[in-house]
Amino acid sequence: KRAAELHDEKLFRQPESSHFGDCPICLIPLSLDRSRRNMLNCCSNIVCDGCSYANDLRQLEERLESTCPFCRQSTSDTNEEAEQRQMKRVQVNDPVAIREFGLARYYEQDYTRAFENLTKAVELGDVTAHFTLSSMYRAGQGVAENKKKEIYHLEQASIGGHFKARHNLGVEEFQNGRIDRAVKHWIIAATTGDDASLDVIKRGYGQGFVGKEDYAAALRAHQAA
Repeated sequence: KRAAELHDEKLFRQPESSHFGDCPICLIPLSLDRSRRNMLNCCSNIVCDGCSYANDLRQLEERLESTCPFCRQSTSDTNEEAEQRQMKRVQVNDPVAIREFGLARYYEQDYTRAFENLTKAVELGDVTAHFTLSSMYRAGQGVAENKKKEIYHLEQASIGGHFKARHNLGVEEFQNGRIDRAVKHWIIAATTGDDASLDVIKRGYGQGFVGKEDYAAALRAHQAA
């Protein structure tokens, strides 16, 4: 019983930010909007669009060579060059590069290689890889369907700040009749900035399974995210 309590304490703790973390240049939390952040294949960092724009503008005005805003390597001119850089990062056990390589195999439906690389990324501490593995266990993609492992990876991703994983955990709990736990998950995800979870909370308030105070708090936190 005590172990379960400790697990829940860890699971329901509000993360400081989403799994994207902060921009390594300006240290502002990265946006959940994919169009407002950029992944750099040379160093596997993710920077905000503001820092990317400032770097591009400086290089244009000063007629400088196009370089990474973080590590200052020259930017890739071709897809082949970008892939070569990614493989260099994979070879030095960069968890982000390994995860991205695994995701590329996943979208190609090469589930065996996807599973192998995503599992390695998880071992190296990558949060997004946990989320994709949960999807693979749910759908039986390259592995046998396994609800227990699906939930394990969803929980690990949620603890790491993955808002989609947190939303899915809420759906899982709701379907199993554990409404209070579901609402807790959705409030945490909405506080991180997740629109889908806030929408569920709004509907829950209208249907009576989300309290007025919880709805108001989630709305304020979402707006501030």
